[in-house]
Amino acid sequence: MNHYKIIFASIALSSIMACKNNVKEDTAEVAAVIGTPVTLTSPLMGNMREEVELNAVSAFLLKTNVKSNTNGYLQLVNASLGKLVHKGDDLFVIKTKEASVLENSNHNMDSSLHFNGVIHVKAPGTGYITQINYQAGDYVQDGEVIATITDTKSFVFLLDLPYELKPFLLSNKQIQLKLPDASILNGIIESPLPTVDAVSQTQRYIIRVNNNQNIPENLIAKVNLVKQAKSNIVSVAKEAVLSNEIQTEFWIMKLLDSNTAVRVDIKKGIENNNSVEVLEPKLSVNDKIVLTGHYGLSDTAKVVIIK
Repeated sequence: MNHYKIIFASIALSSIMACKNNVKEDTAEVAAVIGTPVTLTSPLMGNMREEVELNAVSAFLLKTNVKSNTNGYLQLVNASLGKLVHKGDDLFVIKTKEASVLENSNHNMDSSLHFNGVIHVKAPGTGYITQINYQAGDYVQDGEVIATITDTKSFVFLLDLPYELKPFLLSNKQIQLKLPDASILNGIIESPLPTVDAVSQTQRYIIRVNNNQNIPENLIAKVNLVKQAKSNIVSVAKEAVLSNEIQTEFWIMKLLDSNTAVRVDIKKGIENNNSVEVLEPKLSVNDKIVLTGHYGLSDTAKVVIIK
């Protein structure tokens, strides 16, 4: 009896597996008939620019040292890090060593000499205080650096340009810099420094800007250099272009009818972050190009358009 039960169970299991296989085959056939879901786009005609994005860093080219002009003690410090000072502002008050000695000895000085032993140290230029080396009460010697300030007139952006991009500077003397807060500065690229970085093979250029705002040092801005500019060209969305692994062949999937897409090999022209110029074959703005869902499609594939 058990023998018959085992045979019956085997037959039932085989029937179930056969049904599952038939369901999978039917599903695959239905999917093949229906097609791959895709979205579409169309070629565009108009103007296009090929650009390269680089980084430029803000800097103050000139920093001025504020020096003590006598030996003595700092009686007053009117300076703090980051403070904007103007030329002629009082930064430090120094009481000379001699005045301190006389004061400590309670010596009555002749008032007709008009000597109080107090020396004022003024800002040599306009800028931000970036370094303070002493505090009130410290003893300083003649000629010692007691603070450092930037020169606001020396504010620039520094651009490290790959040397192979140097030919494009002729058409990019006037540029725009985009700051992290999305504000825009107009700048002019000046002559380069006479050195090239041995590792990165970049040459440093100075960018002068019309700066009416307080921009800190070491701020990174984005600079776009135009490599080429063309008008009345046909382009497609960059997402619609496919290529082989070594990027020697490029193609798009063009809609042949309402549910068939075919591979069309193309010759690329200039490109930017969003679009690619199509030199060959000639495309029409009425053509329908597969935008998404085209990866892995055969030369001729059934598709379903997603609205």
